[in-house]
Amino acid sequence: MSAPSVMGIVNVTPDSFSDGGRYDDVDRAVAHGKRLLADGADILDVGGESTRPGATRPLVGEELDRVVPVIAALADAGATVSVDTMRAEVAAAALGAGATIVNDVSGGLADPAILDVAAAAGATYVAMHWRAHSDRMQDFAQYDGPGGVVEAVRAELADRVAAIRAAGVAEDRIVLDPGLGFAKGPEHNWELLRRLDRLADLGFPLLVGASRKTFLGRLLAGPDGTPRPVDEREAAGLALTTMLAAGAGGAPVWCVRVHDVRGHADAVRVAAHWRSGQRTR
Repeated sequence: MSAPSVMGIVNVTPDSFSDGGRYDDVDRAVAHGKRLLADGADILDVGGESTRPGATRPLVGEELDRVVPVIAALADAGATVSVDTMRAEVAAAALGAGATIVNDVSGGLADPAILDVAAAAGATYVAMHWRAHSDRMQDFAQYDGPGGVVEAVRAELADRVAAIRAAGVAEDRIVLDPGLGFAKGPEHNWELLRRLDRLADLGFPLLVGASRKTFLGRLLAGPDGTPRPVDEREAAGLALTTMLAAGAGGAPVWCVRVHDVRGHADAVRVAAHWRSGQRTR
């Protein structure tokens, strides 16, 4: 099992749950991306649409204006760039500007033409488990069938894989994401993390995005039940990255998507060194 890659988040948005508004112009976003590269990011994930619970969608033109100049500048700086988008038009423009990965939180459900865009470009395509847009996704956090959330997510990702293959995306360009926090309650997320092996059985690399999410804040809630604030969840995220990099969940993780790149890159290195010692015994 190789060490996970570290994907640094570059949110060019005014309303993302963790860092909305901090990097919502081109110069600040590019500078932030370059800092993440210096801190050890393997991939930069540039997004112009917040997907926090309750978020409203920007116009297509707004999303394009936010992400394309940032992607072009970071690609010119030598970064491997991913575009975080659900829209075919944005994906096409981003790939034209130098991105090589399409990170689609809807797995092609929001805009099926995005699959054709990824296929035509030969891009890596990340398909996340998703059931609805942010303004109503938590209405769909029900997993009452046999096997609960793990088997439901596995089956729904398998359906997405069939559509992705049919569109012509190459097998070795498909990555799957369990979609932590998207139409899922806190315990759903933990169940998925404990059983990543069931998702890995589908035969594709896994990306995990847990950084600063609500389920970590609720785990760390104070005595009155108030969740730990967003900017105080990083230690828990680092612990989770270390566990994933060490093989928790029973399956290797291809990539972790994070805000604080330096800490998570260090965690991956610690876990990799630990595993290397285990293999030589």
